[in-house]
Amino acid sequence: MCKTISALLLAMPLCAQWNTAGADAQRSSWVRTDPKISRTRLQSPGFDFLWKLRLGGYPLTPVAVIDRYIGYRGFRAMGFLAGNGDDLFALDTDLGHIEWHKQFDTAPAKAGPPLCPGGMLAGLARSVTTAFPTAPPAGRGAGRTNFAKSGVGEPDEGAPIIAELQARAAAALAAGTPPGGRGRGAAFGGPPRVRRDYVYSVSRDGKFHSVWISNGNEPDPAVAFVPAGSNVQALTVVNNNIAYAATRQGCGGAPDTIWALDLQTKEVLSWKADGGDIAGSEGPALGPDGTLYVATTQGRIVALDAKTLEVKSAYSAPGAAFSTSPVMFQHKDKTLLAAAAKDGRIRLFDTAAIDSPILENAGSGTASGALASWVDPAGARWLLVSGTGAIGAWKLIDNDGAISLERGWTSRDVASPLTPLVVNGVVFTASTGDGPAVLYALDGLTGKELWNSGKTIAGAVHGGGLSGGSSQLYLETSDGTLYAFGFPIEH
Repeated sequence: MCKTISALLLAMPLCAQWNTAGADAQRSSWVRTDPKISRTRLQSPGFDFLWKLRLGGYPLTPVAVIDRYIGYRGFRAMGFLAGNGDDLFALDTDLGHIEWHKQFDTAPAKAGPPLCPGGMLAGLARSVTTAFPTAPPAGRGAGRTNFAKSGVGEPDEGAPIIAELQARAAAALAAGTPPGGRGRGAAFGGPPRVRRDYVYSVSRDGKFHSVWISNGNEPDPAVAFVPAGSNVQALTVVNNNIAYAATRQGCGGAPDTIWALDLQTKEVLSWKADGGDIAGSEGPALGPDGTLYVATTQGRIVALDAKTLEVKSAYSAPGAAFSTSPVMFQHKDKTLLAAAAKDGRIRLFDTAAIDSPILENAGSGTASGALASWVDPAGARWLLVSGTGAIGAWKLIDNDGAISLERGWTSRDVASPLTPLVVNGVVFTASTGDGPAVLYALDGLTGKELWNSGKTIAGAVHGGGLSGGSSQLYLETSDGTLYAFGFPIEH
């Protein structure tokens, strides 16, 4: 979604396409539109390796992307990522060079295995809302989200864009959600604040940092958030008001826990996943009302209050043994949630009654990491599962209210594939393991391979994930190298 960044620059939108784990608060891993990437375009030459940067450190976090950032140097496409040495990088993603580099001054982390390096594993985050992102209208192709409009108004009426933006602002205020600020439905109280130019991170001493996008400066002191040396995942900042994160695997003495930080009062709350671990790689999914939904390895789906982290409702089936984070999406007038178990079986829930699933498919193979979800041009909802050696696609079928999942396709063999990333109907994934990684592009409707990176990537991938935006894809290898793929810049 695009939002204006100041009254002075009303006509220029700021489009952040990858803000947090899974792209959005619902963990869909879906970039809805793209001006260049499409199923048709990937069938022709042009998409390829663009550049790589050796940044060092292990591991690097997925890239948070901001398109058309307006700063003192003009319009920029920028990406932000971190390494486990408390290093924070800002990149010019068009040119593939480092814009600025910041290292937080923290105490050395405790030694530990690769999964517990005591570094910034949360990934970087930019503020998101809990509202479902707008999907492109059915039948629309790649490219612009909206149809082009004339910038010339009627005599004495001024530019149409100004009237349109004023109307949007008035509608947002009427709904109780000032643009870029907080509304009456915000999880934590306090006056609206507009802070669109921060990138957020967690350092290895467990402190939460708010950093200026433009230069890496930190205008306010860091705030204590999670135990030092924690394995922090899925950092999510909602409406610039509240930060959520998950700690996993006992690193730094922190059990599997969901944490919440009120950015105004600095109050920290937590919920411990007693009797099991937090499942998946992307932490909780957030519903449109701010409720957090967490899956556990003991077969529980728990709904937590956005403000207090108290349990609102729960589903429990000890045999389920969930192995993925939840993903949420809208279906007609319902808010649905899906999570998969070790055997690949998907359970689908209506969040209005989370204590019992509305369906459970037969499953096949295994499932890990996180699910991805997208809507095709015909309006059909798809769920994608990353298994041991392939990506599996399931299509949601609704026959007069009777919902089922129909097997759509299974991809070619991919060694321990990463959680899929869907860009305008193209499904991207990459192989992981000890050998050099390969990035794949698949047709989202058929699973047919459209493109692969061949021998371009020299390093292996252990964990991490894909991210993307502005017609580019980013993948980090275990030796601290960032690879970018996409269409070359047109001059």
